[in-house]
Amino acid sequence: MRVRSAALATAAGAALLLLAAPAPAPAAPAAPDDARLVAESVTVDPIGRIAADGSVTLSGTYRCTGGTGPVFVSSNVSQGDQSVRYGIGGTRAVCDGLEHRWVNTGTPDTVVLEPGAAHVEATLMELRPTGIVPLPSFHARQARDVTLTAS
Repeated sequence: MRVRSAALATAAGAALLLLAAPAPAPAAPAAPDDARLVAESVTVDPIGRIAADGSVTLSGTYRCTGGTGPVFVSSNVSQGDQSVRYGIGGTRAVCDGLEHRWVNTGTPDTVVLEPGAAHVEATLMELRPTGIVPLPSFHARQARDVTLTAS
């Protein structure tokens, strides 16, 4: 009987020690994938270039994470009336969470742009497959005033 009492006392003591012991610290949460930590963005450089042939070159940076369809950086420019915009090329984007440069060159069809103040908008846009027709999904956008210089 004495052995049985000693075993019960030992078990009860062990249970009390377990209850009194501090809870183990929770495991650190798994670090999220770095790509999810990075915000998607697009920037426009403050200077654009106009070549002698009238073509315009705009540039900047972008950062995006994975998409389900092709992603592009598009840009447009306006001078004077900002409601009239001229598309200036498009660049295929690599969405790996890293910062990349984009450069778009194009010639507006109906106007000759002049060196000086202009307004540029860049858009990071994905063509997401949904049904029969891919639909645009916008990742980031920046609009800013720039200076167009003759190159």
